[in-house]
Amino acid sequence: YYGHIKEFSYFDTRTFIDAIKNKLPKYQPLFEKYAQDMDWRLLAAISYQESHWNPHARSYTGVRGMMMLTLPTAKQMGVKSRLDAEQSIRGGAKYFKQLIERMPARVSNPDRLWFALASYNIGLGHLNDARKITKQQGGDPDRWVDVKERLPLLKQKKYYKKTRYGYARGDEPINYVENIRRYYDTLTWVDNQNKKLTSKTDFELNMLNQ
Repeated sequence: YYGHIKEFSYFDTRTFIDAIKNKLPKYQPLFEKYAQDMDWRLLAAISYQESHWNPHARSYTGVRGMMMLTLPTAKQMGVKSRLDAEQSIRGGAKYFKQLIERMPARVSNPDRLWFALASYNIGLGHLNDARKITKQQGGDPDRWVDVKERLPLLKQKKYYKKTRYGYARGDEPINYVENIRRYYDTLTWVDNQNKKLTSKTDFELNMLNQ
């Protein structure tokens, strides 16, 4: 499960923890509201990877907002303004859940989540191309550890010319998924520490009031 942790960047982690303290409280209720049966901390981690929790974030590719939705995806998800934080989070959560549901039933968690995350970044079509290559090469197309080895092949003409969706920067979803997993682990740890601290404070206050 922790195979994604290869190196520890103090600067990145410190910046993220500062954002948890200073930015997240404003948006946490929205992540909790629209995550529904999904862990809100995973949704928050996706958003941080996408926009660093900046509702006005913009990419050169044209994606915008907290969840960096494309214009077509935003329209499909019923988002009228991608720069509205609540609409973006609602749309991003809905889209991510759809990607999870579109994974074959035989794919189990956590691979199902990692595939959905990769699809959020590179598109479901390109992910399926990589899964087909994985199967052709004798790997397991239902395991993220096998598929992520083949994703970079989508940059090589000898491979992508035989795929349905063609060229893709296949190394990007690998970094994307691993970053989100690190953010999620860090956010989970910080959240659990805060809950312990709150419980301890409540207990001490109760003792004082007795």
